[in-house]
Amino acid sequence: MRWLPALLTLLLPLAAVAQTAPNPAPRGAEARQAELDRAFEALKAAPDERGAALVEARIRTLWAQATSPAVTLLLRRGLRNLDASLPGEALEDFDAAITLDPDHAEAWFLRAQAYARAGDATAAARDLQEVLRLEPRHWGALLSLSALQEERGDPAAALRSLQAALEINPKLPGGEDRLRELRRKAEGEAT
Repeated sequence: MRWLPALLTLLLPLAAVAQTAPNPAPRGAEARQAELDRAFEALKAAPDERGAALVEARIRTLWAQATSPAVTLLLRRGLRNLDASLPGEALEDFDAAITLDPDHAEAWFLRAQAYARAGDATAAARDLQEVLRLEPRHWGALLSLSALQEERGDPAAALRSLQAALEINPKLPGGEDRLRELRRKAEGEAT
């Protein structure tokens, strides 16, 4: 998977920041959802990549706050295992996190990354679909799905997934270049 390692390099540090952020006092789900909605609007309106990165970090922090300390601990351990190139161990941690909180989209996302690192693109794609069912605005899941679709030889689907990610997060680093590349591949096969 040519493009997936670069994507993981971009996404995993952001996930690690969110997972290591201290959990403030529990907040109501409605208040957190309202703040998430405002943050996603701010993400669309971010003036540049730097501004978007700040909003992305806030969104990831809000996602991290939506689960229990036990799940947060499992996700942190899983991330350490991914960083240590131990996807099998990471899968165990993420499986346990999903068992404890099956509605936590970030746990599914991280497990998808572990599956991708382990070479199981089918399981990774299945988990990414679950992420998007739980949080349709998860641009990271859309980027990962795009990379998997391109790797499987479907540039048109990869283009659609990337376009959806850019609708949510227009200032993705390298997003416009990637969009041009996928358009070229998709249109080249269509002609």
